[in-house]
Amino acid sequence: MSLSHPNDRFSNDRNSDPNKSDSHLVDLFVIGGGINGAGIARDAAGRGLSVVLCEKDDLAQGTSSRSGKLVHGGLRYLEYYEFRLVREALIEREVLLNAAPHIIWPMRFVLPHSPTDRPAWLVRLGLFLYDHLGGRKKLPGTRTLDLRRDPQGAPIMDQYKRGFEYSDCWVDDARLVVLNALDAAEKGAQVLTRTACTSARRENGAWTVETTDHIGEKRSFRAKCLVNAAGPWVTDIVTRVAGSNSARNVRLVKGSHIIVPKFWSGDHAYLVQNHDKRVIFINPYEGDKALIGTTDVAYEGRAEEVTASEPEIEYLMAAVNRYFKQKLRRSDVVHHFSGVRPLFDDGKGNPSAVTRDYVFDLDETGGVPLLNVFGGKITTFRELAERGLHRLKAIFPQMGADWTAHATLPGGEMPSADYESFANDLRVAYPWMPRSLIAHYGRHYGARTRDLVGSASDLSGLGQHFGGDLYEAEARYLITREWAQTAEDVLTRRTKHNLHLSADQQAAFTAWMRQGA
Repeated sequence: MSLSHPNDRFSNDRNSDPNKSDSHLVDLFVIGGGINGAGIARDAAGRGLSVVLCEKDDLAQGTSSRSGKLVHGGLRYLEYYEFRLVREALIEREVLLNAAPHIIWPMRFVLPHSPTDRPAWLVRLGLFLYDHLGGRKKLPGTRTLDLRRDPQGAPIMDQYKRGFEYSDCWVDDARLVVLNALDAAEKGAQVLTRTACTSARRENGAWTVETTDHIGEKRSFRAKCLVNAAGPWVTDIVTRVAGSNSARNVRLVKGSHIIVPKFWSGDHAYLVQNHDKRVIFINPYEGDKALIGTTDVAYEGRAEEVTASEPEIEYLMAAVNRYFKQKLRRSDVVHHFSGVRPLFDDGKGNPSAVTRDYVFDLDETGGVPLLNVFGGKITTFRELAERGLHRLKAIFPQMGADWTAHATLPGGEMPSADYESFANDLRVAYPWMPRSLIAHYGRHYGARTRDLVGSASDLSGLGQHFGGDLYEAEARYLITREWAQTAEDVLTRRTKHNLHLSADQQAAFTAWMRQGA
Protein backbone atom coordinates (compact mmCIF):
# COMPACT_ATOMS: atom_id res chain seq x y z
CA MET A 1 0.00 0.00 0.00
CA SER A 2 1.43 3.38 -1.00
CA LEU A 3 1.20 6.09 1.60
CA SER A 4 0.72 9.81 1.00
CA HIS A 5 2.90 12.33 2.79
CA PRO A 6 1.29 15.08 4.89
CA ASN A 7 2.74 17.75 2.59
CA ASP A 8 1.34 16.20 -0.58
CA ARG A 9 -1.61 18.56 -0.43
CA PHE A 10 0.79 21.43 -1.10
CA SER A 11 2.17 19.90 -4.32
CA ASN A 12 -0.76 20.55 -6.64
CA ASP A 13 0.34 24.08 -7.54
CA ARG A 14 3.84 22.98 -8.57
CA ASN A 15 4.85 21.96 -12.07
CA SER A 16 7.04 19.02 -13.03
CA ASP A 17 10.20 21.09 -13.54
CA PRO A 18 13.04 19.79 -11.32
CA ASN A 19 13.73 23.31 -10.07
CA LYS A 20 10.29 24.20 -8.78
CA SER A 21 9.34 27.72 -7.81
CA ASP A 22 6.71 28.89 -5.34
CA SER A 23 6.46 32.41 -6.77
CA HIS A 24 3.62 33.59 -4.54
CA LEU A 25 4.72 35.71 -1.60
CA VAL A 26 4.40 34.16 1.87
CA ASP A 27 4.54 36.15 5.07
CA LEU A 28 7.03 34.07 7.05
CA PHE A 29 9.72 31.59 6.06
CA VAL A 30 10.98 29.81 9.18
CA ILE A 31 14.30 27.94 9.17
CA GLY A 32 14.62 25.23 11.83
CA GLY A 33 12.33 22.37 12.80
CA GLY A 34 13.24 22.27 16.47
CA ILE A 35 11.00 23.47 19.26
CA ASN A 36 11.54 27.19 18.63
CA GLY A 37 10.98 27.01 14.87
CA ALA A 38 7.92 24.78 15.20
CA GLY A 39 6.52 26.99 17.97
CA ILE A 40 6.97 30.16 15.91
CA ALA A 41 5.40 28.55 12.83
CA ARG A 42 2.41 27.41 14.88
CA ASP A 43 1.88 30.79 16.53
CA ALA A 44 2.21 32.68 13.24
CA ALA A 45 -0.14 30.35 11.35
CA GLY A 46 -2.72 30.73 14.11
CA ARG A 47 -2.56 34.51 13.68
CA GLY A 48 -3.50 34.15 10.02
CA LEU A 49 -0.03 34.58 8.51
CA SER A 50 1.10 32.41 5.62
CA VAL A 51 4.04 30.31 6.78
CA VAL A 52 6.63 27.91 5.41
CA LEU A 53 8.74 25.92 7.89
CA CYS A 54 11.80 24.06 6.62
CA GLU A 55 14.06 21.64 8.47
CA LYS A 56 17.20 20.09 6.96
CA ASP A 57 16.67 16.80 8.82
CA ASP A 58 13.69 15.33 10.64
CA LEU A 59 11.64 17.39 13.07
CA ALA A 60 13.39 17.54 16.47
CA GLN A 61 16.33 15.54 15.14
CA GLY A 62 18.84 17.84 16.83
CA THR A 63 18.77 19.38 20.28
CA SER A 64 15.00 19.22 20.75
CA SER A 65 14.88 15.43 21.04
CA ARG A 66 18.00 15.16 23.20
CA SER A 67 16.95 17.06 26.29
CA GLY A 68 16.31 15.90 29.84
CA LYS A 69 12.58 15.63 28.95
CA LEU A 70 11.48 18.17 31.56
CA VAL A 71 9.22 21.19 31.62
CA HIS A 72 10.67 22.96 34.61
CA GLY A 73 11.45 26.35 36.05
CA GLY A 74 15.14 25.64 36.44
CA LEU A 75 15.65 25.38 40.18
CA ARG A 76 19.41 25.75 39.89
CA TYR A 77 19.10 28.99 37.87
CA LEU A 78 18.08 30.74 41.08
CA GLU A 79 21.70 30.42 42.16
CA TYR A 80 22.66 32.62 39.21
CA TYR A 81 19.96 35.19 40.09
CA GLU A 82 17.93 34.34 36.99
CA PHE A 83 14.70 35.19 38.84
CA ARG A 84 12.80 36.50 35.82
CA LEU A 85 13.71 33.45 33.72
CA VAL A 86 12.64 31.09 36.52
CA ARG A 87 9.37 32.94 37.08
CA GLU A 88 8.49 32.89 33.38
CA ALA A 89 9.39 29.22 33.10
CA LEU A 90 7.27 28.32 36.13
CA ILE A 91 4.29 30.16 34.63
CA GLU A 92 4.82 28.37 31.31
CA ARG A 93 5.01 25.05 33.13
CA GLU A 94 1.31 25.25 34.00
CA VAL A 95 0.33 26.68 30.61
CA LEU A 96 1.92 23.70 28.85
CA LEU A 97 0.47 21.23 31.34
CA ASN A 98 -2.98 22.40 30.25
CA ALA A 99 -2.10 22.45 26.55
CA ALA A 100 -0.78 18.90 26.25
CA PRO A 101 -1.69 16.73 29.27
CA HIS A 102 -1.02 13.57 27.27
CA ILE A 103 2.70 14.29 26.72
CA ILE A 104 3.28 16.53 29.77
CA TRP A 105 2.52 15.42 33.31
CA PRO A 106 3.47 16.29 36.91
CA MET A 107 6.40 14.55 38.56
CA ARG A 108 7.71 14.70 42.12
CA PHE A 109 11.45 15.13 42.59
CA VAL A 110 13.32 13.97 45.68
CA LEU A 111 16.43 15.97 46.55
CA PRO A 112 18.65 14.20 49.13
CA HIS A 113 20.58 16.80 51.08
CA SER A 114 24.34 16.56 51.35
CA PRO A 115 25.74 18.75 54.15
CA THR A 116 29.06 19.04 52.30
CA ASP A 117 27.44 20.89 49.38
CA ARG A 118 24.79 23.60 49.48
CA PRO A 119 23.59 24.32 53.05
CA ALA A 120 20.07 23.16 53.92
CA TRP A 121 18.83 26.72 54.54
CA LEU A 122 19.87 27.71 51.00
CA VAL A 123 18.09 24.73 49.49
CA ARG A 124 14.95 25.49 51.51
CA LEU A 125 15.06 29.14 50.42
CA GLY A 126 15.44 28.13 46.80
CA LEU A 127 12.52 25.73 47.02
CA PHE A 128 10.37 28.36 48.75
CA LEU A 129 11.02 30.77 45.89
CA TYR A 130 10.39 27.97 43.40
CA ASP A 131 6.99 27.31 44.96
CA HIS A 132 5.92 30.96 44.93
CA LEU A 133 7.57 32.78 42.01
CA GLY A 134 5.37 31.37 39.27
CA GLY A 135 1.83 31.41 40.61
CA ARG A 136 1.70 27.63 41.10
CA LYS A 137 -1.87 26.31 40.83
CA LYS A 138 -1.99 22.63 39.89
CA LEU A 139 1.21 21.23 41.31
CA PRO A 140 1.74 20.35 44.99
CA GLY A 141 4.36 22.29 46.90
CA THR A 142 7.62 21.34 48.57
CA ARG A 143 7.84 19.16 51.65
CA THR A 144 10.71 18.01 53.84
CA LEU A 145 11.52 14.29 54.00
CA ASP A 146 13.08 12.10 56.63
CA LEU A 147 15.00 9.77 54.34
CA ARG A 148 15.34 7.22 57.15
CA ARG A 149 11.56 6.83 57.40
CA ASP A 150 9.91 8.07 54.19
CA PRO A 151 9.79 5.41 51.44
CA GLN A 152 11.47 7.79 48.97
CA GLY A 153 14.62 7.42 51.07
CA ALA A 154 14.77 3.61 50.80
CA PRO A 155 17.30 3.48 47.90
CA ILE A 156 19.43 6.32 49.32
CA MET A 157 22.59 5.62 51.32
CA ASP A 158 22.13 5.83 55.09
CA GLN A 159 24.47 8.82 55.52
CA TYR A 160 21.88 11.08 53.84
CA LYS A 161 19.21 11.64 56.44
CA ARG A 162 17.26 14.65 55.22
CA GLY A 163 15.71 15.43 51.86
CA PHE A 164 13.20 17.62 50.09
CA GLU A 165 10.44 16.80 47.63
CA TYR A 166 9.17 19.30 45.05
CA SER A 167 7.20 19.37 41.79
CA ASP A 168 8.09 19.80 38.14
CA CYS A 169 6.80 18.24 34.92
CA TRP A 170 7.85 15.57 32.47
CA VAL A 171 7.58 16.15 28.71
CA ASP A 172 8.06 14.02 25.62
CA ASP A 173 10.30 16.59 23.94
CA ALA A 174 10.29 15.25 20.38
CA ARG A 175 6.53 14.82 20.36
CA LEU A 176 6.14 18.38 21.64
CA VAL A 177 7.96 19.56 18.51
CA VAL A 178 5.94 17.35 16.17
CA LEU A 179 2.64 18.46 17.70
CA ASN A 180 3.57 22.11 17.24
CA ALA A 181 4.44 21.44 13.60
CA LEU A 182 1.21 19.47 13.17
CA ASP A 183 -0.85 22.31 14.63
CA ALA A 184 0.95 24.76 12.35
CA ALA A 185 0.19 22.60 9.30
CA GLU A 186 -3.47 22.26 10.28
CA LYS A 187 -3.63 26.05 10.46
CA GLY A 188 -2.25 26.37 6.94
CA ALA A 189 1.52 26.29 7.32
CA GLN A 190 3.63 24.31 4.87
CA VAL A 191 6.07 22.04 6.72
CA LEU A 192 9.07 20.78 4.76
CA THR A 193 11.25 18.16 6.44
CA ARG A 194 14.62 16.94 5.16
CA THR A 195 14.78 20.18 3.22
CA ALA A 196 17.80 22.43 3.68
CA CYS A 197 17.71 26.17 3.17
CA THR A 198 20.71 26.62 0.87
CA SER A 199 20.53 30.37 0.28
CA ALA A 200 18.47 33.42 1.08
CA ARG A 201 18.88 36.84 -0.46
CA ARG A 202 17.09 40.13 -0.31
CA GLU A 203 15.78 41.21 -3.70
CA ASN A 204 12.85 43.29 -4.93
CA GLY A 205 11.62 44.04 -1.41
CA ALA A 206 11.43 40.44 -0.20
CA TRP A 207 13.48 37.35 0.55
CA THR A 208 14.20 34.86 -2.20
CA VAL A 209 14.83 31.56 -0.40
CA GLU A 210 16.32 28.52 -2.11
CA THR A 211 15.87 25.02 -0.69
CA THR A 212 17.11 21.55 -1.60
CA ASP A 213 15.51 18.40 -0.22
CA HIS A 214 17.08 15.03 0.52
CA ILE A 215 16.55 13.73 -3.01
CA GLY A 216 18.07 16.83 -4.59
CA GLU A 217 14.88 18.61 -5.58
CA LYS A 218 15.34 22.37 -5.53
CA ARG A 219 12.65 24.93 -4.80
CA SER A 220 12.48 28.69 -4.59
CA PHE A 221 10.22 30.71 -2.27
CA ARG A 222 9.44 34.39 -1.84
CA ALA A 223 8.86 35.65 1.70
CA LYS A 224 8.27 38.99 3.40
CA CYS A 225 10.22 37.93 6.49
CA LEU A 226 12.83 35.28 7.27
CA VAL A 227 12.98 33.71 10.74
CA ASN A 228 16.21 31.98 11.69
CA ALA A 229 15.47 29.46 14.46
CA ALA A 230 18.20 27.03 13.47
CA GLY A 231 19.45 26.36 17.00
CA PRO A 232 23.11 25.29 16.94
CA TRP A 233 23.28 26.40 13.30
CA VAL A 234 21.81 29.89 13.87
CA THR A 235 25.10 31.71 13.22
CA ASP A 236 25.76 29.63 10.11
CA ILE A 237 22.37 30.65 8.72
CA VAL A 238 23.05 34.32 9.50
CA THR A 239 26.41 34.42 7.73
CA ARG A 240 26.59 31.65 5.14
CA VAL A 241 22.98 31.38 4.02
CA ALA A 242 21.54 34.85 4.51
CA GLY A 243 24.78 36.76 3.92
CA SER A 244 24.07 38.92 6.95
CA ASN A 245 25.80 39.53 10.27
CA SER A 246 24.84 39.86 13.92
CA ALA A 247 26.52 41.07 17.10
CA ARG A 248 24.83 38.16 18.87
CA ASN A 249 26.26 34.69 19.09
CA VAL A 250 25.63 31.34 20.71
CA ARG A 251 27.83 29.11 22.82
CA LEU A 252 27.50 25.43 22.09
CA VAL A 253 27.28 23.38 25.26
CA LYS A 254 27.05 19.60 25.13
CA GLY A 255 24.63 17.82 27.42
CA SER A 256 24.77 14.04 27.65
CA HIS A 257 22.39 11.50 29.21
CA ILE A 258 22.53 7.81 29.99
CA ILE A 259 19.72 5.28 30.22
CA VAL A 260 19.94 2.40 32.71
CA PRO A 261 17.48 -0.10 34.22
CA LYS A 262 15.33 1.59 36.87
CA PHE A 263 16.69 0.87 40.36
CA TRP A 264 13.99 2.17 42.72
CA SER A 265 10.26 1.75 43.31
CA GLY A 266 7.75 4.51 42.65
CA ASP A 267 6.98 7.14 40.01
CA HIS A 268 9.05 9.87 41.63
CA ALA A 269 12.39 11.16 40.31
CA TYR A 270 15.55 12.22 42.10
CA LEU A 271 17.73 15.31 41.88
CA VAL A 272 21.22 15.00 43.36
CA GLN A 273 23.92 17.60 43.94
CA ASN A 274 27.38 16.69 42.73
CA HIS A 275 30.73 17.77 44.22
CA ASP A 276 31.13 20.43 41.51
CA LYS A 277 27.77 22.03 42.48
CA ARG A 278 26.04 20.72 39.35
CA VAL A 279 22.74 18.92 39.79
CA ILE A 280 21.89 15.62 38.10
CA PHE A 281 18.35 14.44 37.34
CA ILE A 282 17.51 10.75 37.75
CA ASN A 283 14.10 10.24 36.19
CA PRO A 284 11.85 7.21 35.65
CA TYR A 285 11.78 6.52 31.92
CA GLU A 286 9.75 4.25 29.68
CA GLY A 287 8.39 2.24 32.58
CA ASP A 288 11.34 0.07 33.56
CA LYS A 289 14.25 2.41 32.85
CA ALA A 290 15.90 5.53 34.27
CA LEU A 291 17.12 8.60 32.39
CA ILE A 292 20.12 10.27 34.02
CA GLY A 293 21.62 13.64 33.05
CA THR A 294 22.87 16.03 32.17
CA THR A 295 26.42 17.20 31.68
CA ASP A 296 27.54 20.72 30.71
CA VAL A 297 30.61 20.62 28.49
CA ALA A 298 31.78 23.37 26.12
CA TYR A 299 31.56 22.03 22.57
CA GLU A 300 33.33 23.19 19.41
CA GLY A 301 32.70 20.37 16.94
CA ARG A 302 29.97 19.85 14.37
CA ALA A 303 26.59 19.71 16.08
CA GLU A 304 25.61 16.76 13.88
CA GLU A 305 28.46 14.67 15.26
CA VAL A 306 27.94 15.13 18.99
CA THR A 307 28.21 12.00 21.15
CA ALA A 308 28.42 11.23 24.85
CA SER A 309 32.03 10.68 25.87
CA GLU A 310 33.23 8.02 28.29
CA PRO A 311 34.27 10.66 30.87
CA GLU A 312 30.73 12.07 30.76
CA ILE A 313 29.20 8.63 31.24
CA GLU A 314 31.53 8.00 34.16
CA TYR A 315 30.69 11.41 35.62
CA LEU A 316 26.96 10.67 35.58
CA MET A 317 27.40 7.21 37.09
CA ALA A 318 29.64 8.65 39.83
CA ALA A 319 27.01 11.24 40.73
CA VAL A 320 24.40 8.49 41.13
CA ASN A 321 26.75 6.17 43.03
CA ARG A 322 27.54 8.93 45.50
CA TYR A 323 23.95 8.79 46.80
CA PHE A 324 22.40 5.41 46.02
CA LYS A 325 22.92 2.06 47.68
CA GLN A 326 22.72 0.20 44.39
CA LYS A 327 25.83 1.11 42.42
CA LEU A 328 25.78 1.58 38.67
CA ARG A 329 28.32 -0.17 36.49
CA ARG A 330 29.27 0.67 32.91
CA SER A 331 27.47 -2.48 31.76
CA ASP A 332 24.21 -1.07 33.17
CA VAL A 333 24.15 1.68 30.53
CA VAL A 334 21.76 0.39 27.87
CA HIS A 335 21.76 3.58 25.82
CA HIS A 336 23.22 7.07 25.85
CA PHE A 337 22.69 10.22 23.83
CA SER A 338 24.02 13.73 23.63
CA GLY A 339 22.70 17.05 22.36
CA VAL A 340 24.18 20.46 21.68
CA ARG A 341 22.44 23.29 23.46
CA PRO A 342 22.76 26.61 21.58
CA LEU A 343 22.94 28.96 24.56
CA PHE A 344 23.00 32.71 24.09
CA ASP A 345 26.60 33.79 24.67
CA ASP A 346 26.46 36.15 27.64
CA GLY A 347 30.20 36.04 28.25
CA LYS A 348 30.10 33.70 31.24
CA GLY A 349 33.10 31.35 31.37
CA ASN A 350 31.44 28.42 33.16
CA PRO A 351 29.12 26.50 30.77
CA SER A 352 26.75 25.81 33.69
CA ALA A 353 26.48 29.55 34.37
CA VAL A 354 25.63 30.56 30.79
CA THR A 355 22.07 31.90 30.70
CA ARG A 356 19.24 29.69 29.45
CA ASP A 357 17.36 32.83 28.43
CA TYR A 358 16.77 33.79 24.81
CA VAL A 359 17.51 36.90 22.76
CA PHE A 360 16.12 38.14 19.44
CA ASP A 361 18.07 40.03 16.82
CA LEU A 362 15.90 41.79 14.23
CA ASP A 363 17.79 42.91 11.12
CA GLU A 364 15.60 45.09 8.90
CA THR A 365 18.18 45.96 6.26
CA GLY A 366 16.45 47.36 3.18
CA GLY A 367 13.08 46.96 4.82
CA VAL A 368 13.34 43.17 4.43
CA PRO A 369 13.40 41.70 7.95
CA LEU A 370 15.45 38.81 9.31
CA LEU A 371 14.59 37.67 12.83
CA ASN A 372 17.36 35.61 14.46
CA VAL A 373 16.65 33.58 17.59
CA PHE A 374 19.51 32.95 20.02
CA GLY A 375 19.18 30.60 22.97
CA GLY A 376 16.01 29.47 24.70
CA LYS A 377 14.81 26.29 26.39
CA ILE A 378 11.96 23.86 25.88
CA THR A 379 9.90 25.19 28.79
CA THR A 380 9.73 28.73 27.41
CA PHE A 381 9.30 27.93 23.70
CA ARG A 382 5.65 29.11 23.58
CA GLU A 383 6.47 32.42 25.20
CA LEU A 384 9.51 32.79 22.94
CA ALA A 385 7.31 32.29 19.88
CA GLU A 386 4.75 34.79 21.15
CA ARG A 387 7.39 37.44 21.87
CA GLY A 388 9.03 36.79 18.53
CA LEU A 389 5.74 37.55 16.79
CA HIS A 390 5.44 40.72 18.88
CA ARG A 391 8.73 41.86 17.34
CA LEU A 392 7.13 41.49 13.91
CA LYS A 393 3.91 43.33 14.72
CA ALA A 394 4.94 46.46 12.81
CA ILE A 395 5.73 44.31 9.77
CA PHE A 396 2.43 42.41 9.91
CA PRO A 397 -0.10 44.82 11.44
CA GLN A 398 -2.93 42.64 10.14
CA MET A 399 -1.93 39.55 12.09
CA GLY A 400 -4.20 38.20 14.82
CA ALA A 401 -3.84 38.57 18.57
CA ASP A 402 -2.01 36.28 20.99
CA TRP A 403 -3.80 32.94 21.20
CA THR A 404 -1.52 30.10 22.30
CA ALA A 405 -1.70 30.64 26.08
CA HIS A 406 -5.14 29.02 26.24
CA ALA A 407 -4.97 26.66 23.25
CA THR A 408 -4.42 22.91 23.27
CA LEU A 409 -1.94 21.05 21.14
CA PRO A 410 -3.17 18.18 18.92
CA GLY A 411 -4.34 15.33 21.11
CA GLY A 412 -4.63 17.51 24.20
CA GLU A 413 -8.33 18.18 23.77
CA MET A 414 -9.45 16.81 27.15
CA PRO A 415 -11.97 18.38 29.54
CA SER A 416 -10.10 20.21 32.31
CA ALA A 417 -6.85 18.74 30.92
CA ASP A 418 -7.71 15.64 32.97
CA TYR A 419 -5.61 12.86 31.48
CA GLU A 420 -6.61 10.18 34.01
CA SER A 421 -10.32 10.52 33.17
CA PHE A 422 -9.43 10.43 29.48
CA ALA A 423 -7.33 7.28 30.00
CA ASN A 424 -10.24 5.58 31.77
CA ASP A 425 -12.46 6.41 28.80
CA LEU A 426 -9.91 4.83 26.46
CA ARG A 427 -9.88 1.63 28.48
CA VAL A 428 -13.67 1.47 28.22
CA ALA A 429 -13.62 2.21 24.48
CA TYR A 430 -11.00 -0.47 23.71
CA PRO A 431 -11.55 -3.39 26.11
CA TRP A 432 -9.63 -5.69 23.72
CA MET A 433 -6.48 -3.65 23.87
CA PRO A 434 -3.68 -4.57 26.31
CA ARG A 435 -3.15 -2.00 29.06
CA SER A 436 0.40 -1.23 27.95
CA LEU A 437 -0.82 -0.47 24.43
CA ILE A 438 -3.65 1.78 25.65
CA ALA A 439 -1.16 3.64 27.83
CA HIS A 440 1.25 4.00 24.90
CA TYR A 441 -1.41 5.36 22.54
CA GLY A 442 -2.92 7.60 25.19
CA ARG A 443 0.40 9.14 26.21
CA HIS A 444 1.60 9.66 22.63
CA TYR A 445 -1.57 10.60 20.76
CA GLY A 446 -4.08 11.62 23.40
CA ALA A 447 -7.48 12.44 21.94
CA ARG A 448 -6.22 11.45 18.48
CA THR A 449 -5.85 7.83 19.51
CA ARG A 450 -9.18 7.19 17.82
CA ASP A 451 -7.80 8.46 14.50
CA LEU A 452 -4.89 6.02 14.80
CA VAL A 453 -6.99 3.00 15.81
CA GLY A 454 -9.68 3.72 13.25
CA SER A 455 -12.21 0.91 12.82
CA ALA A 456 -10.03 -1.78 14.40
CA SER A 457 -11.96 -3.97 16.84
CA ASP A 458 -9.16 -6.35 17.81
CA LEU A 459 -5.37 -6.51 17.64
CA SER A 460 -5.43 -8.01 14.15
CA GLY A 461 -7.13 -4.83 12.97
CA LEU A 462 -3.98 -2.90 13.85
CA GLY A 463 -2.03 -4.76 11.18
CA GLN A 464 1.40 -6.30 11.39
CA HIS A 465 2.92 -6.60 14.85
CA PHE A 466 6.61 -5.67 14.94
CA GLY A 467 7.15 -6.42 18.64
CA GLY A 468 6.46 -4.69 21.93
CA ASP A 469 3.63 -2.19 21.45
CA LEU A 470 4.48 -1.37 17.83
CA TYR A 471 1.81 -2.24 15.27
CA GLU A 472 1.48 -1.31 11.64
CA ALA A 473 -1.42 1.08 12.30
CA GLU A 474 0.80 3.35 14.39
CA ALA A 475 3.62 3.34 11.85
CA ARG A 476 1.24 4.22 9.04
CA TYR A 477 -0.31 6.98 11.14
CA LEU A 478 3.13 8.50 11.77
CA ILE A 479 4.02 8.33 8.08
CA THR A 480 0.79 9.87 6.83
CA ARG A 481 0.17 12.38 9.62
CA GLU A 482 3.51 13.24 11.23
CA TRP A 483 6.19 13.36 8.52
CA ALA A 484 7.94 10.12 9.55
CA GLN A 485 10.06 8.83 6.66
CA THR A 486 12.60 6.45 8.22
CA ALA A 487 12.62 3.76 10.88
CA GLU A 488 14.58 6.08 13.16
CA ASP A 489 11.89 8.77 12.83
CA VAL A 490 9.37 6.26 14.17
CA LEU A 491 11.45 4.31 16.67
CA THR A 492 13.54 7.00 18.38
CA ARG A 493 11.77 10.37 18.04
CA ARG A 494 8.01 10.02 17.63
CA THR A 495 8.14 7.01 19.95
CA LYS A 496 10.76 5.21 22.02
CA HIS A 497 10.04 1.75 20.63
CA ASN A 498 13.78 1.36 20.02
CA LEU A 499 14.22 0.83 23.77
CA HIS A 500 11.71 -2.03 23.82
CA LEU A 501 12.42 -3.94 20.59
CA SER A 502 15.21 -6.43 20.05
CA ALA A 503 17.87 -5.78 17.42
CA ASP A 504 16.19 -8.32 15.13
CA GLN A 505 12.78 -6.67 15.58
CA GLN A 506 14.22 -3.25 14.81
CA ALA A 507 15.93 -4.62 11.71
CA ALA A 508 12.65 -6.17 10.52
CA PHE A 509 10.82 -2.90 11.00
CA THR A 510 13.58 -1.00 9.19
CA ALA A 511 13.26 -3.39 6.25
CA TRP A 512 9.49 -2.85 6.22
CA MET A 513 9.97 0.92 6.10
CA ARG A 514 12.56 0.67 3.31
CA GLN A 515 10.20 -1.43 1.25
CA GLY A 516 7.84 1.54 1.17
CA ALA A 517 5.72 0.46 4.15
